[in-house]
Amino acid sequence: MLAITKENYDVEVAKADGLVVIDFWAEWCGPCRMLAPVFQEASEELTSVKFCKVNVDEQPELTRKFGVSSIPMLAVMKDGNVLTTLVGYRTKDMLVAELSEYVEE
Repeated sequence: MLAITKENYDVEVAKADGLVVIDFWAEWCGPCRMLAPVFQEASEELTSVKFCKVNVDEQPELTRKFGVSSIPMLAVMKDGNVLTTLVGYRTKDMLVAELSEYVEE
């Protein structure tokens, strides 16, 4: 899973083609640890979507940029713009269903 930093954000996210989903997380966050395998499984199912992670403790500038106040938070982006955010744990089926409405066939 690609780790996003302020150094690689422009190339990997802002200028990326297609849908990008960023998981804002932290080591100490229980729900974040529960979501991690779900996020991984969803990335294997939705292969046209780019899945990335931002550690909120290591990337405070990106955390502020996205206005993250609760984690886990997923930012769903396209063409450098946030389409929606999803806060909290969800099952793989829920996550895939939520993201599928943004995936172009």
